[in-house]
Amino acid sequence: RLGALVGYFTSAKFLLYLGHALSTWGDRMWHFAVSVFLVELYGNSLLLTAVYGLVVAGSVLLLGAIIGDWVDKNSRLKVAQTSLVVQNASVILCGIILMIIFLFKTQLLTLYHGWLLTMCYILVITIANIANLASTATAITIQRDWIVVVAGEDRSKLADMNATIRRIDQLTNILAPMAVGQIMTFGSPMIGCGFISGWNLMSMCVEYLLLWKVYQKTPTLALKCSKVEESELKQLNVKKENDMKPAEGVQLIVEKDVTGFEPQQEKEVGCAARIAEPFITFRDGWVAYYNQPVFLAGMGLAFLYMTVLGFDCITTGYAYTQGLSGSVLSLLMGASAITGIMGTVAFTWLRRKCGLIRTGLISGVAQFSCLVLCAVSVFMPGSPLDLTVSPFADISARLFENEPLPTIASPGSEPDVAFATGMPYMLNGSTTPAYSDPEMSPEPVPLISVSLLFAGVIAARVGLWSFDLTVTQLLQENVAESERGIINGVQNSMNYLLDLLHFIMVILAPNPEAFGLLVLISVSFVAMGHIMYFRFAQKSLGKQLFACCTPNPEAVSDTSLPGNTSTV
Repeated sequence: RLGALVGYFTSAKFLLYLGHALSTWGDRMWHFAVSVFLVELYGNSLLLTAVYGLVVAGSVLLLGAIIGDWVDKNSRLKVAQTSLVVQNASVILCGIILMIIFLFKTQLLTLYHGWLLTMCYILVITIANIANLASTATAITIQRDWIVVVAGEDRSKLADMNATIRRIDQLTNILAPMAVGQIMTFGSPMIGCGFISGWNLMSMCVEYLLLWKVYQKTPTLALKCSKVEESELKQLNVKKENDMKPAEGVQLIVEKDVTGFEPQQEKEVGCAARIAEPFITFRDGWVAYYNQPVFLAGMGLAFLYMTVLGFDCITTGYAYTQGLSGSVLSLLMGASAITGIMGTVAFTWLRRKCGLIRTGLISGVAQFSCLVLCAVSVFMPGSPLDLTVSPFADISARLFENEPLPTIASPGSEPDVAFATGMPYMLNGSTTPAYSDPEMSPEPVPLISVSLLFAGVIAARVGLWSFDLTVTQLLQENVAESERGIINGVQNSMNYLLDLLHFIMVILAPNPEAFGLLVLISVSFVAMGHIMYFRFAQKSLGKQLFACCTPNPEAVSDTSLPGNTSTV
């Protein structure tokens, strides 16, 4: 038993988990802290945070395919190590610059009429964006490629590894911000910057070593097929069916190491061609994504990002306006993490019983059924739904009265505001709107509506994460090895695009009275996403779509989709 335990803790699978846990912990701490730092630096205004969010989303949207193409064209170890070093070095540099700004902000304001401080802000946002792009490259190469190679031909092992990775994500999403928040609360923002920089320096060294160990323990990571070879292999597979054994066909893949593949005659590339290359890569990436057999499944997942039904600043702010305290919200977030972990467990069980594609169907039905509670909550007592109220009424009123728009509170203080996009209720530590005249305070808001809303959101996490894992594994199993990077890069771009649209939707209707409409729109987009997946499943399984679940899902050609050339 001891030998088996030692073997597990030194296996490539466990080392991959450990590296992912360290990487995700650092990412979550940084993503939480950088927004708070920018608010703190700019006088409790959301301007810098909004600019940072826009730059990050826009960059991934435009460069996702190019990053993925870079992942495809280079060796696995080079991609993983380069993205790791760039990401952590960028965060460390950002932390140092932020510490300097916190220390010398008064002096920087007086130099060159404040332009030097403005340049520091621009530098921080630029470097932080580079860190996020490197993080995207790391996620693509480790979670979409390395994990497939480490799992080998065992699809059940791949499903278990995907589920474990998601459980690590769920835990770090809750614990990492709590940890760095405590440091910033009992220390200072400058101490927080120093801690995050030190953590990333230590984590980078450990992760670098873990990547090297995983690479050594998994020799097949050194083998990578190019598009040319996969095309040749596809032609060979057609010819070998009658005169070659299947095992020999597999051997052809393994024996070819194409990491050093070079064309015999390298043609000189002109300046215009080099300038046009990124645009061509962008176009080719989106075309390749559209032509994938799992295109509709990927689009279905992307549509789930167009929603306010999650635990982000929008839904949290709305909950504040409805009388929920910060402690209650923290408990609800903990419950959502638990149901998310339950979703990863449900995924592995359903996949064994019903197969991968049917697991996505069941997960989609489960998620949408729970979100029906959210739609019902819009019409229940306590819902502020009132479409006669102008979306910009509160903003215009504040502008005419020369009052500042609400901003997010600094770390460690009581929340000043319910909603980052202009929710009008100022909380000042209470759970009801603050009015200058106590006699004007309204009756307590009934909690039936908001209770149904969060019950639906929390319960839907089971189906959501099970569906997410289903689409993730479909992409892993059915996208050709030479295109995994670029296809997953485009998938990330689609996710960011729909996420951007949901923020734009909130900007157009920021008042609590319009939040019910946003809920209904969100449920509609989730429904459209699952309809796309249903169409994908119908095309893939045909008449077997509603067949009874089988004890051996591998016996059913569940993931052998038309046009699939992947070598999982």
